[in-house]
Amino acid sequence: MKRMEEKPTAAFALSLVGGILELLLGIAIAGVTGAIFAFIGLEALGLVFGAYWIILGIIILLGAIMLYNNPASTHTWGIVILILSIISGLNIFALIGGILAMVWKPSTTTRSAAPPPPP
Repeated sequence: MKRMEEKPTAAFALSLVGGILELLLGIAIAGVTGAIFAFIGLEALGLVFGAYWIILGIIILLGAIMLYNNPASTHTWGIVILILSIISGLNIFALIGGILAMVWKPSTTTRSAAPPPPP
């Protein structure tokens, strides 16, 4: 009999959206600042600015995936997501997802995937 494990779905979804938005922001910043700095010959500097947010987005996405795949470590990954969302400039989706992950607790009742077979 396989037991269904509870997962922090709301924390996962919000953190995932926050990570995707952070990643898209990093790509946009890299493109825009790269183009702006290209006029003065420092396009690499613009790409560094974008890479900062891209890396934060990737780590937030990794944290969201770890939240969902390993519910026993939700508190740890919630802290990681919360800190990165603050560092990135208060990414509201990741911030709420990190808070939800930190306070999430599985219910005390366990559900079974299928009822036990009759004797």
